Amino acid sequence: MSLPLALLKPGQSGIVEGYTEINEMSLRLMQMGLVEGTQIEVVRFAPAGDPVEIRLMGYCLSLRNQEAENILVGSID
Repeated sequence: MSLPLALLKPGQSGIVEGYTEINEMSLRLMQMGLVEGTQIEVVRFAPAGDPVEIRLMGYCLSLRNQEAENILVGSID
């Protein structure tokens, strides 16, 4: 079962399974390494809840909630 990345809590991890829609934003995220099969971990949310910081492939990336809602994640720990 896939869930939007925005629903994960800090410390949870999962595998990118795709996107809710393919658009310019999702293509840009794919170029940064957020492709199917990539393992990600939610590091933290900003105090106001936006952005979210994730760890993937040895680096950290901050995403707006709108971007995180478009990323589908499965196999959540």
